[in-house]
Amino acid sequence: MGLGQQQLNAGIDALAALDANFARALGHAGYPEPRIRAPGYPTLLRTIVGQQVSVAAANSIWNKLEAGFGEGCPAEAVAAADFDALRACGLSGQKQGYAKSLAQLILAGELQFDALPADDEEAIALLTKVKGIGRWSAEIYLLFAEGRPDIWPAGDLAVQEAVGRILQLEARPSEKQVRELGEAWRPHRGAAAIFSWHCYNMDVI
Repeated sequence: MGLGQQQLNAGIDALAALDANFARALGHAGYPEPRIRAPGYPTLLRTIVGQQVSVAAANSIWNKLEAGFGEGCPAEAVAAADFDALRACGLSGQKQGYAKSLAQLILAGELQFDALPADDEEAIALLTKVKGIGRWSAEIYLLFAEGRPDIWPAGDLAVQEAVGRILQLEARPSEKQVRELGEAWRPHRGAAAIFSWHCYNMDVI
């Protein structure tokens, strides 16, 4: 499961002790709520379903999929489903390809969620074998579902914007700059990411 409140707070406290900018931001923003998702296949499938649609639309599609194929949309059912059945649930042809890619990797035993590599980069490389799952989606899964404490989604625009605000930079830093800045925050970069999203939604930072 994802980073719990105690672990999240401890990581942010460590960042605040390391950098006065984090301490200042923490004083304004307070601690964020944990972001936790259930580990496993359904969570990654829901990530695919939710790409480039609203939360309400994603929930509607997911509910139709579960109604049609069973709770959690088992990989066997998704792999065997035809185009029209998945289309009727709201899945575009492209997303059907992504969902079937995930289901087929599961059924072939190439992707086992209870045995992902302990090394973060190796786990990201394995997850991105799924069509439609890029680095950002893999990082979000590992952070929210597995609670890996040092995941750093430097490509996230909200993280970039918030890091710029927290560090009082003149402009939003690039992905490369954010990745470099994050090196000083190991092994608490996951807490830094969640705190960044928290700060992004506030005007006080």
